[in-house]
Amino acid sequence: MPSFDTVLEPDLVELRNAVDQATKEIGTRFDFKGSSARIELTEKGKDREMVLHADSDFQIAQVTDVLLAKLSKRGVDVRFLDLSAKIEKAGGDKVRQPVKVKTGIDSDNAKKIQSLVKQSKLKVQAQIQGDVVRVSGTKRDDLQAAIQMLKKSVDDLPLTFTNFRE
Repeated sequence: MPSFDTVLEPDLVELRNAVDQATKEIGTRFDFKGSSARIELTEKGKDREMVLHADSDFQIAQVTDVLLAKLSKRGVDVRFLDLSAKIEKAGGDKVRQPVKVKTGIDSDNAKKIQSLVKQSKLKVQAQIQGDVVRVSGTKRDDLQAAIQMLKKSVDDLPLTFTNFRE
């Protein structure tokens, strides 16, 4: 039975390259001279997080702009980043902002995707398997129609479709 997996997974190599390029630009820009502006990327298993460091709220915004520009140049969708965390004081007059990198579809979004597939009236089924939604059907054309429907309907998540099987 043909199937594919709907996943939420950034290109980690390009993500790391974008962070490295942003760090390099921050080190060479004149407006960051003598400041503590930097970006740290930490990886713990499947969880990835960036921490943006700077001297002020304005500089955090500048660091964020540099990072987003490098990510978009490298082809990494900026919707993978959760920029909703508040800017924190980090001792002295320094500030930092944690930024989570989204990986895996959470249960609410997985249920939303599953209900969209059911409402589409296509002859396909969706199953939630951990942080992946597997869509299976009898015809390849139905699966391709399901992919197109999901691309149009779910615009707040940068979904990718992998593991296409016959």
